[in-house]
Amino acid sequence: MKQDLRTKFSDSRRGVYLFGTTPPKESTTEQATSDIADKLLDRLAHVDFDGLIVYDIQDESSRIDMPRPFPYMQTLDPRAYSKLLREKADKAVITYKSVSQRDKEAFVQWLDEAWHEYGVRDTVLVGSPSSEGDIKLSLNDAYATIADHPAAFQLGGVTIAERHASKRNEHERLISKTEQGCEFFVSQAVYDAQATIDMLSSYARKCRDNGTTPKRVILTFTPCGSTKTLEFMEWLGISVPEATRFRIMDAHSPLQESIRICRNNLEQILEAIMPLNIPIGLNIESLTNRKEEIDASIRLFKLLKSIVDLKLAEADL
Repeated sequence: MKQDLRTKFSDSRRGVYLFGTTPPKESTTEQATSDIADKLLDRLAHVDFDGLIVYDIQDESSRIDMPRPFPYMQTLDPRAYSKLLREKADKAVITYKSVSQRDKEAFVQWLDEAWHEYGVRDTVLVGSPSSEGDIKLSLNDAYATIADHPAAFQLGGVTIAERHASKRNEHERLISKTEQGCEFFVSQAVYDAQATIDMLSSYARKCRDNGTTPKRVILTFTPCGSTKTLEFMEWLGISVPEATRFRIMDAHSPLQESIRICRNNLEQILEAIMPLNIPIGLNIESLTNRKEEIDASIRLFKLLKSIVDLKLAEADL
């Protein structure tokens, strides 16, 4: 079946390649939404990808005091956009769900509708952006709720290497999330290769000590073509080392420089973790709707996929 991500994820000898996107803003008409989906899939027409990720964009102003570089706008229901993309592309779609805004009863209803009305089969649950504010459902309670739900979702979790760099416990979070049902993980966008290497190395060692097999980790990469995009990345909590920030800002073509940085970071990560037998995937996204950054994300996808494919082929020799 073309749309079965579970089977692809379970084959540790192959990579899994995804493209991340956000739903259009809430006021977008049905026809305009269809046109936006068509434009995205036209860009991906000559790209060999396994599926898409549709994010659930939330107002994260409680997480940080700095103003958001790009204004927050409510989007269409990610489930509806996921369904549209899945039907148009005949590809699997992972649908994100932010769980903190509504209580358990509302979350159960969301799960029922997601499965039966929208055809969601793969989902990533996201907790509150901060401990401040009114959290109606914790991430742990959401995991327990989906575990008790009769629908057989393939559940994924988020992993943040930056958190490991400061707290040294992200690998423990991965183990805990696995015990709560997570079958794969999607990273925050990678611009600090060493933080990712440290986190994955700790994770592999912990799995080895526990006698368990690491779950697939999908590494997210995104191009950066302007100072404002760079500011947005840092606002989102993406760690950009100072030297890397200067390289992008001072480059003749920031976009091309960011692609080179992403390539170098991926190569460093693969060199370090290929011996650790962690199944790897890629998720490429554009953080803005600027045409040049979206086009660059397609180029980045092709480049990074070729690198992972080559490394995996070499490992099989």
